[in-house]
Amino acid sequence: MGASEKSLHCSVPLIITAWIFECVMLFLAGVFAHLERLEAQAREVAVKQEKMKQEEEKRARLKARVRELRLQRDKLRAKVRLQKKRLKEKRVMSDPAKSSARAVLEWKIKNIKAMLQVSYLTGISGKRTKQGVCFCISTAYESTYLDSYYLHLLVKPEVQIHQHSVPTFIPLEQIAKNYLQTDIGRFLSVLSDHLNAYAGRKYQADQLQEHFSDQIEGTVQRNSLCNLLVFNYKVSSKSKTFPFNVRLLYGDLCCSLPTEVNVSCTPDAPASLAEMAAAHSDLFSRVALHKAFRSFRSAEESVDGAP
Repeated sequence: MGASEKSLHCSVPLIITAWIFECVMLFLAGVFAHLERLEAQAREVAVKQEKMKQEEEKRARLKARVRELRLQRDKLRAKVRLQKKRLKEKRVMSDPAKSSARAVLEWKIKNIKAMLQVSYLTGISGKRTKQGVCFCISTAYESTYLDSYYLHLLVKPEVQIHQHSVPTFIPLEQIAKNYLQTDIGRFLSVLSDHLNAYAGRKYQADQLQEHFSDQIEGTVQRNSLCNLLVFNYKVSSKSKTFPFNVRLLYGDLCCSLPTEVNVSCTPDAPASLAEMAAAHSDLFSRVALHKAFRSFRSAEESVDGAP
């Protein structure tokens, strides 16, 4: 065997070894890159889970605070009712000549003072004026403060609404007819429930339009009271996009969640989308609109990020 043949014979194993080494390094580089992607996804999931945990804890604290405030409100209302009853009894037992319009007016003023103390804990504040009382009803939804509305009541010769900024589609006249002359506290409470529910429904629709416009087709159709919402949004299945049509009816005007939910898909959609529509319908009836869409987006991102 010549020298050149010996040299070639020795270099072949070295070439094969170098090629194998290069292949191993490329394989390891791919493995490391995949591990880095998995770690990044794990960190992202951990951040989302921590954020959701913090939101749940915050929500629990707020619910506990609401329960505490409602308990205080109920106690104060009970005190007001007791005081009201005693004043009525005192007025009946007193000399009829002294139970004049002046006595009635004083009773109304005392009743309104007591209501100011109770209402402060329920998002309602007020101050006395020369002619009566001016109330401010502040609305909020899930710890987000929204709009405020004003109501000026006259107390003589009888309690009546002088001025207000309540929207025309809120049934103010009917609420006043039912409660204003007999129970001012109840009147303010029912009016506050209507305003807060309206503000909550409007806030959800605004959030949906603002933060999920990429999923919504067109605009969210709604009436002035925001108790009827109709819109279309997109869902994906097997690399195809299908529209879902939604109709939400809020039959209880003192509630910010719908009483009737209808989610439908096109006839040519896969059978699996019918099940998805039913699941979405259930979610819409239990949680706020923007939170439901946030849940949809998280689910899609989890599927897209799966290896």
